[in-house]
Amino acid sequence: MITNPTRQRALHGLKPARPTPRVANSVEHQATLAWRLTPRDKWIIRMLHEHRVLTATQITACAFPSFRSGRQRLRELFQWSVLDRFQPAIVLGTAPMHYVLGPAGAAVLAGEHGLDVKDLGYRRDRTMSIAHHQRLAHTVGVSEWFTTLIARTRHHPEETLRAWWSEVRCVRHFGDLVRPDAYGRWHTPAGETEFFLEFDLGTETVPRVARKIHGYAHLATATAITTPVLVWLPTSRREVTVRRQLHRTWHDLDQPHRVPVATAAADRLNPDHGHPSPAEPIWAPLAATGGDARYPLHDLTDVWNLPAPSTMNAPAAGATPPGVLPMPMPPPRQPRRFSR
Repeated sequence: MITNPTRQRALHGLKPARPTPRVANSVEHQATLAWRLTPRDKWIIRMLHEHRVLTATQITACAFPSFRSGRQRLRELFQWSVLDRFQPAIVLGTAPMHYVLGPAGAAVLAGEHGLDVKDLGYRRDRTMSIAHHQRLAHTVGVSEWFTTLIARTRHHPEETLRAWWSEVRCVRHFGDLVRPDAYGRWHTPAGETEFFLEFDLGTETVPRVARKIHGYAHLATATAITTPVLVWLPTSRREVTVRRQLHRTWHDLDQPHRVPVATAAADRLNPDHGHPSPAEPIWAPLAATGGDARYPLHDLTDVWNLPAPSTMNAPAAGATPPGVLPMPMPPPRQPRRFSR
């Protein structure tokens, strides 16, 4: 849950998986998938290839009318080897099922783009290794941050998430200068904000978080593009501490206005709200003086007096296999059809 993210220290291995019959990934099976898979299924495949892992809760909140229907479809995709899955063991409660790209899904994605599976960089053992990665909680937390925005658009159809780049894609483009956790674009009728996201779970030292601002300053100088940096913290107490160090580092930059920074904390969201998300008025620009002004996500561009983001200024998405960046918004609902 975005208001109370799971920390890595709360994960204790994996729960034993129940034996489930699955279809072998044969050429005949891949041909069968051509008429079984819906546009929504293919959206899930693309998103998992881009973002590595999504939970059942995240996928169903974005793309299904109910958790029950989403769980049933995800189970079918798992049985067809389109997806793989695992369930972490946690200290308290039960973790949702975590889904990653399966071998049949990788074959479908490669076929769509006229590639071999190896050209995608897909290996099943490497894909499943995320289950044991020390940054699993962080990766899932970033996905939760963005999927709550997508889920919000189901109740506010005039809003949309126009871009969501994974950390891997960001590193591929900017890794020599900075390593953002994600890049995104949030659009509403009142305005649009593009941003880099720094997602913090309190595992890094405060000086290390603040030093990241230097990389964004170098990127702004190299590209001549001013892109805001959003720093998301787990608690308002940590936000106060990090803001203090961030402000000192930001103030010492040669051109601090080229690196707009805003912070927010997860516990500032109201968990009783029907659909809490980072779009709410919880963002405090770093340069603000006096008071405790908080702004919604879409207002930050106006607060900093920045020009509206242009597609001409957007980072290039090409030259990364499979070459087509998945749209973060799921496709419109299709008429129901039989899958068997």
